[in-house]
Amino acid sequence: MIARVGLVAILFTTSFSAAADKSQWMQWRGNSRTCQIEGAAGWPEKLSGSLKEMYRVPLGPGYSGPIVSADRVFLTETVNKEKEVTRAVDRASGKELWKIEWEGAMSVPFFAASNGSWIRATPAFDGERLFVPGMLDVLVAINAADGSEAWRQDFRQLFKTSGQSFGFVCSPLIDAGALYVQTSGGLVKMSCETGEIIWRSLNEAGGMMGGAFSSPMIGELAGTRQLIVQTRAKLCGVDLESGKELWSMAIASFRDMNILTPTIIGDRIFTSCYGGGAHMYEVTNSSQGWAIKEIWKNTTEAYMSSPVVVGDAIYLHLRNQRLACLNPTNGEPFWRTTPFGKYWSMAVNGDQVLALDETGDLILFKANQQEFQLSDRLHVSDASAWAHLAIADEQVFVRALDELIVYSWGQ
Repeated sequence: MIARVGLVAILFTTSFSAAADKSQWMQWRGNSRTCQIEGAAGWPEKLSGSLKEMYRVPLGPGYSGPIVSADRVFLTETVNKEKEVTRAVDRASGKELWKIEWEGAMSVPFFAASNGSWIRATPAFDGERLFVPGMLDVLVAINAADGSEAWRQDFRQLFKTSGQSFGFVCSPLIDAGALYVQTSGGLVKMSCETGEIIWRSLNEAGGMMGGAFSSPMIGELAGTRQLIVQTRAKLCGVDLESGKELWSMAIASFRDMNILTPTIIGDRIFTSCYGGGAHMYEVTNSSQGWAIKEIWKNTTEAYMSSPVVVGDAIYLHLRNQRLACLNPTNGEPFWRTTPFGKYWSMAVNGDQVLALDETGDLILFKANQQEFQLSDRLHVSDASAWAHLAIADEQVFVRALDELIVYSWGQ
């Protein structure tokens, strides 16, 4: 066994070195968590005839977005409503390289149950280990080379909590060897290498308030690099080293459904939520201490889809299923479309935006404040597509409910 694992590690290292110049998609919404594709050539103007299907990988249901390393793709699924499975497949062919599984399933309540109780959070990859959040508040670190378990943390046992009503939803954030994630009624900082808890912060009550939907960001506000976190109740800034709350603002929403990943624009933060409208806040720091104030608000309601920023505009998929283009200065809409599906994930390349619609369509449009400028639309799956798409180099990775579909731009 030791010899086999050693051989696998050597092969992995060799393969990784050979593909070291390949672009990767290593965490939720991409490496920067802003959905921006850096340094890529422009995409074709049309999807039809340009996107070439490379392969498909059948999967059990799941909402986690694919993670793409230099030479492999990491995927999660829920099997028979009993187990959570993580797989690694070869990036070029889709051939399975390894899989690991554990007991882990639950039934989510209310309206969420109609869309299934599958594994939800998107894993994160630090170049050596894949960090996978299971629905039952377990985070498993997996060695990417061979699929062996490096460590795990069961937050229910650790913090004596009862779990989250809608399961583990927050997607982990990696920075400087540390992992940040909202779970079990709080925000934790952990060591990527060992899983050791470095600090715990923003503790909230249990029950419906015991979970979090949003995923954190890191940004520089008022000259200070910090975590920007949206809990079920508030938006806040957190010191990276100590976990101390720097500032906060209560965010009212229907049943505390604050789901979006906070969007940082300079020293300002945009967010929008179900039942609470859209808000732009500005963060300052002076001799009087940290402060946050509201710049504008309106009735624009997002739901589950986090926005992207292109130039001087915010592109946001709304609760009413329309896409809106908003002026970040005052919140006024430049335009809104007719309805699409229930959820969008987006990736930005220059002035081009590629979106994956929940109905299984890829939608390519140009960022334009004057009008919605549709370039092309291509139906790629009859199954729903709630997972975030991933893009690396010339490849597009679509995680539909029942499979992974990988395309190449064919350039």
